[in-house]
Amino acid sequence: MARNAYGRRRTLVTGGAGFLGSHLIDRLIARGDEVLCVDNLFTGDKRNIDHLSGHPRFEFMRHDVCFPLFVEVDEIWNLACPASPIHYQHDPVQTTKTSVHGAINMLGLAKRLGVRIFQASTSEVYGDPHVHPQTEDYWGNVNPIGARSCYDEGKRCAETLFFDYHRQCGLDIKVVRIFNTYGPRMHPADGRVVSNFIMQALRNEPITIYGDGSQTRSFCYVDDLLDGFLALMDSEPGRPGPVNIGNPVEFTIKELAEQVIAMTGSRSQLVNKPLPQDDPLQRKPDISLAREWLGWEPKVQLAQGLERTIAYFRTLAAAAD
Repeated sequence: MARNAYGRRRTLVTGGAGFLGSHLIDRLIARGDEVLCVDNLFTGDKRNIDHLSGHPRFEFMRHDVCFPLFVEVDEIWNLACPASPIHYQHDPVQTTKTSVHGAINMLGLAKRLGVRIFQASTSEVYGDPHVHPQTEDYWGNVNPIGARSCYDEGKRCAETLFFDYHRQCGLDIKVVRIFNTYGPRMHPADGRVVSNFIMQALRNEPITIYGDGSQTRSFCYVDDLLDGFLALMDSEPGRPGPVNIGNPVEFTIKELAEQVIAMTGSRSQLVNKPLPQDDPLQRKPDISLAREWLGWEPKVQLAQGLERTIAYFRTLAAAAD
């Protein structure tokens, strides 16, 4: 990869104040990069990057990727987009714009600079899948006009743009499809199942299960996910992806809730509510391609990752009291 005149790689991370973006920036700083963090702070939180304030190789810019950005960098990581239903459904038009206009603007920047660009896509491109587990060659089962479509179809369109720029312009792209990821710095009110259950359990509130709790998810700890990110970004140019990065060990939502209650010592009870529209019943990655291309597979077990995540939310809750 290219280096600037000082011999350091200058890296742009969009969505850098978010859950995944801030952890990624920590990794990039640790390896010696100069990092430009770009975030409009719609769902990002400056507290996630406060520890980098004043660092000589870190810079923050408040900017919306729906508008062009003119900077000089050596590689681009495009993570900008609300990623939880409660956030991306709050302003669905803006969510679609962030995925589509954001991709166009970042791809245009990468083309102008001639640099490699990474796209954080999502397992939501598979919709409510008819194929289980999901492989990268599965085209998905997505409702194009539903409440989740702003995110699902926005990310699908972003992938289309990335591969068209790759074919038409010869752009060096890397595309990852992220499956359910959890860990410290998750937003406590983002509506995702892990953060929801932990916060409800710590408050001894009823734990909300949508449907009967038999729907399944595969939970990947953030450290494992970032190992996969970095391995793909550093891989040879002929491997653009998309690559599934997630944990193939499957749990029901009810099993997760029961484990969180046990680990927190909570008095919470389970409460069932109707299943939201288009909520997938199964979600599990086939990671054969990641194993073959990258030698990657997750290492952190759910209990170990939950222990670290619960400790983070305990600290957060204590600070708020």
